[in-house]
Amino acid sequence: MLRAGVIGVGYLGRLHAQKIASFDDVVFSGVCDADRERGKAVAQEFGTSFFENTRKLLREVDAVSIAVPTTAHFRVAREAMRAGVHVLLEKPIAATVREGRTLVREAAERGLVFQIGHLERFNSAVISATSVLKEPRFIECHRLGMFGGRGTDVDVVLDLMIHDIDLLLSFVRSPVARISAVGVPVISSNVDIANARLTFANGCVANVTASRVSMRKQRKIRIFQEDAYVSMDFVENQIQIYRRTFPTGPGSLPEITGEVLETEKGDALRDEIRSFVECAGTGAAPRVSGEDGLAALEVAFRILRKMRRR
Repeated sequence: MLRAGVIGVGYLGRLHAQKIASFDDVVFSGVCDADRERGKAVAQEFGTSFFENTRKLLREVDAVSIAVPTTAHFRVAREAMRAGVHVLLEKPIAATVREGRTLVREAAERGLVFQIGHLERFNSAVISATSVLKEPRFIECHRLGMFGGRGTDVDVVLDLMIHDIDLLLSFVRSPVARISAVGVPVISSNVDIANARLTFANGCVANVTASRVSMRKQRKIRIFQEDAYVSMDFVENQIQIYRRTFPTGPGSLPEITGEVLETEKGDALRDEIRSFVECAGTGAAPRVSGEDGLAALEVAFRILRKMRRR
């Protein structure tokens, strides 16, 4: 049986521990956290062991889920890889592009499974809508949330917008040719509200907004293509699809027909970790690879550079 552990059991890491503990075919070897009391409490909650340092935990596992602050991603993930351990690393892949490239190279050289925690790829609404998408021409994304204090060690582009950047790259499959962007700090010392306009080489344009200081939560993506309009609401777990149809008969004009799909809420985090565990056991390529995470990070830093120039 695969032996798994979790490094970093704050709010998100605790949820990772909860999911791993629910798998009957995985040995939950333990958790590690810089906060000793928190780490011991999570270990006790899920019936596993607490390790005071990562070196000791890594000796006992085949795969590890890492949910430490972004600024520690590189150090902890590289240590795990050098111990020969498969890695699921929360997004973003790293705090710098250079660190991200190093991690991708390290995993490839060691033949390890390296998955990035871009959770929306496992969202039931995204999975359902993907079959409809052919060649998007315009995409609008809004990811807004109330200030909670988490993730403020980085700009909102790396904290929230990067989810949508990853989705955009998976939808469009074309290089980003041009970017314009603006962002401002509101509460934290980093950018809290950001907007970016991305023009892809194939002509598709995407307008992306992210905020962590809004009054209400919103997670929406609207996609326009030649024969359809698709709207995904991740909060309501609802998809609206409008298609252009051509009725038969002389003088008939194109019509628009629509449908609303209610998708099951599901458990995207559990599905993500389940997929990682299976890949770690078989050596299969993960749905969101280290290369995918690096591509999203590279675009995110291009956005940040545009903001700083303004």
